Amino acid sequence: MNLDRFRGPVLALFRIVTGLLFLLHGMASLFGVFGGSRGTGHGVEFGAWPSWWAALIQLACGGFVLAGLFTRSNATIASGSMAYAYFVVHQPVALLPLENGGEPAAIYCWAFLLIAVLGPGSWALDSLIRRSRGDDSRAHTPTATRRAAA
Repeated sequence: MNLDRFRGPVLALFRIVTGLLFLLHGMASLFGVFGGSRGTGHGVEFGAWPSWWAALIQLACGGFVLAGLFTRSNATIASGSMAYAYFVVHQPVALLPLENGGEPAAIYCWAFLLIAVLGPGSWALDSLIRRSRGDDSRAHTPTATRRAAA
């Protein structure tokens, strides 16, 4: 069974779920909803470095990635912010994520890097905009070139 045909939809679902979870985390941190920030029920202090800015990135980038709009740029920013969180907040406590509580930051960092590299998948506003402009840049990818040659 060839699973390649599911690549676009599965990547899109991965992007949607990851973006939604990141968006919800940002909402919890900024507005104190869903039991956050850190279970206090209150949002982080406006403008506080780095927590308020991280939450703002989570909210904005999570929403854009969820919608599949400017996906690669927003996924890159989200990945970088999670790398920063891991190395500045978690890693000084202990080396391993299991010991320093940095597992979510590490997973988000790599998940968003994957989205940035692979793109939004088939169900994204980016794809809809590209199709409406008549620009199918995927026709120039190595996979598309191999398929065309076959």
